[in-house]
Amino acid sequence: MTSASHDVHEPPAQLDGFHEECGVFGVYGSDEASVLTALGLHALQHRGQEAAGIVTFDGAAFHAHRALGHVGENFGADSPQMKELRGHVAIGHNRYSTSGNVNPFMEIQPFSSELAFGGFALAHNGNLTNAGKLRASLIETGSLFQSSSDTEVIVHLVARSHRADVTGRLTDSLKQIEGAYSLVCVADDMLIGVRDPYGVRPLVLGRIGDSWIMTSESCALDIVGASHVRDLEPGEMLVIDSDGVHSHKPFQTVSPRFCIFEYIYFSRPDSVVEGRGVYHARKSIGAELARESHVDADLIIPVPDSGVPAALGYAESSAIAFDLGIIRNHYVGRTFIQPTQKDRTDSVKLKHNANPEAVRGKRIILVDDSIVRGTTSRKIVTMMRNAGAAEVHMRIASPPTTHPCFYGVDTPSRDQLIAAHLSIAEIASEIGVDSLAFITVDGMYRAIANTVRDPETPQFCDACFTGEYPIQLASGLSAKRVSHGSAA
Repeated sequence: MTSASHDVHEPPAQLDGFHEECGVFGVYGSDEASVLTALGLHALQHRGQEAAGIVTFDGAAFHAHRALGHVGENFGADSPQMKELRGHVAIGHNRYSTSGNVNPFMEIQPFSSELAFGGFALAHNGNLTNAGKLRASLIETGSLFQSSSDTEVIVHLVARSHRADVTGRLTDSLKQIEGAYSLVCVADDMLIGVRDPYGVRPLVLGRIGDSWIMTSESCALDIVGASHVRDLEPGEMLVIDSDGVHSHKPFQTVSPRFCIFEYIYFSRPDSVVEGRGVYHARKSIGAELARESHVDADLIIPVPDSGVPAALGYAESSAIAFDLGIIRNHYVGRTFIQPTQKDRTDSVKLKHNANPEAVRGKRIILVDDSIVRGTTSRKIVTMMRNAGAAEVHMRIASPPTTHPCFYGVDTPSRDQLIAAHLSIAEIASEIGVDSLAFITVDGMYRAIANTVRDPETPQFCDACFTGEYPIQLASGLSAKRVSHGSAA
């Protein structure tokens, strides 16, 4: 994937890359709960840029504001909406949209409803692989859905449960679903966070003064000045109320399979996930990539921004100079107007431009985090050759992406993944490089976990590289693109 491919909102068929699985943030016990949540969502903006929402609870009533666009566009400190978000408990959600929704506003989380036991609000990061089956069953027995999101399935299951308390209802509901999820919810003056038994999606616990926070990444704790207490464990339900923090383990224990792509691309470099610093993990991948696939060159050039840490690691390991041969335009916004059809078909030039003085006459190694369809990589290689590069080699900080994700990441279908159909040599020819290499699966494991992949018990979910899905897929999912609950 070429970094920041989500900055320009192209039609889905033209998107070349993975897209985020959304971000969640929850606060308990602060008079500034809504402000902390807005700040936290701002730190998580990289996980979803289409829409954001916040729901608060003041002890008697729920208050909500949801809007399309970036967090800063809709949740300014002095905005009327923020003044209305009263309460000591709050949850928020950033969304990356798939497409084709008739009414995208109806898809914005958190979802909130008045149920038999009172108000209930939920924000979800992930995807339910059996959502279609559950949805059909619920509709058949009278449920009315307002969105296409599988997150709403959880709300209906909670509403249908006959368990006496909220945590029991939520547990009952989650035991019926299959897939990956990290969620935060508010009900009965409680903040509840849950990770699926495999722990595919991240969720961390933090503290600021007497207040508690649960969120997708530690960078969202840093922005509000909260301390990082710990990661929620796979299969853990954490309930925070006026009596403190209570941990429950209501699900059957399985071997955890955290998403390895969090280290490669999704998480912010300054986050710490599952005890590992993301920036250092990416540098380690670059160093391992250099050891596995060294080639003589004059310069290491990152494809900004996500390729930078791996490129630094590659440069340090190979003792080849590092330079910025590609300059990224950080101000290509979601409303940018492109005047002609020609300009519309070459969005790479809106985001990246060559630095000719750095690359002219040089043998260069481009370092990127992944190649998905290959269209963007081909344009960047052409850009480098036009800038005068003598040789263009490419090194990729992930193994070939051969399978789509069904656990909350918006990916192309398998027939659009270039590595699913072409050999590495064929991909090199297709994108126009002098040589191409990807880090191996074992090399990726060595860099991140200081081990090699055990085929019997892999440490991570690496299905996009291996095709080995740890959580059951519904019939037909392996052959088609899925609409993700956290994003759709």
